[in-house]
Amino acid sequence: MNTQGTVFKYGDNVDTDVIIPARYLNTSNAAELAAHCMEDIDDEFVKKVKPGDIMVAGWNFGCGSSREHAPLVIKTCGTGCVIAKSFARIFYRNAINIGLPILECPQACDAIEAGDSVEVDFDSGEIRDLTIGRVFRSEPFPPFIQRIIKAGGLLNSIKEVSGE
Repeated sequence: MNTQGTVFKYGDNVDTDVIIPARYLNTSNAAELAAHCMEDIDDEFVKKVKPGDIMVAGWNFGCGSSREHAPLVIKTCGTGCVIAKSFARIFYRNAINIGLPILECPQACDAIEAGDSVEVDFDSGEIRDLTIGRVFRSEPFPPFIQRIIKAGGLLNSIKEVSGE
């Protein structure tokens, strides 16, 4: 499984209240929520993001509230992957549960810049910055987590296994 897109880059400690501000959590409609993704730190994000584009961030991405809305809106916007130096633990698990591919790779995060074209191979963990011609290695998820992400999340993977 691969994704390729343009990079949107953010710093350290991007919290869930910035990813999806709490003032919009009066709906459960993912598309309505996604219209406000990142708007408090990047009001151009939802206007510019294209399917497969990639977020790159620093340490502790997704800290703050444990709401699953944060990875959901990132995925619903069409973002193909989030690469960060590290993820908050609950965000990390919520991302897997909803099928948002994420990778930890501090070296890639230091070298990749906003606007770069990046390709990610989730099976190998290889991150290729096509703009600067560098390749980085991240630890790929084990096969059972890759199956969850490929299925579009934990509930979908359970349905596949049970034959529903």
